[in-house]
Amino acid sequence: MTDCQRCGACCASFRVSFHVEEVDDQPGGRVPAGLVELLSGQLVCMRGTAAAPSRCVALRGRIGDAVSCAIYEFRPSACRDFAPLAAVGSGDEACNEARRRHGLLPLGRALA
Repeated sequence: MTDCQRCGACCASFRVSFHVEEVDDQPGGRVPAGLVELLSGQLVCMRGTAAAPSRCVALRGRIGDAVSCAIYEFRPSACRDFAPLAAVGSGDEACNEARRRHGLLPLGRALA
């Protein structure tokens, strides 16, 4: 199990916004339309992340214990691009901020 599969803090800390063209009701889109909400003409976000407290509707499990993404293969670019080295134990500033918000130690200093 990777650090990301134990954590999930990022999915419950930030608004997950991305271009409407990534939604599956658009040609070439993959993110399920039923899981997004419109922010503006060309910007959508994952349901559950627009307001605090934030928790993505696709997040399954308990933060800091064991989590998964219900749409991992179809997740938006914002998720694909977030903390690209976290899965191998190297979080960046945003990753570690999310972890702090949920009472978790920064990656690299967390107890195994």
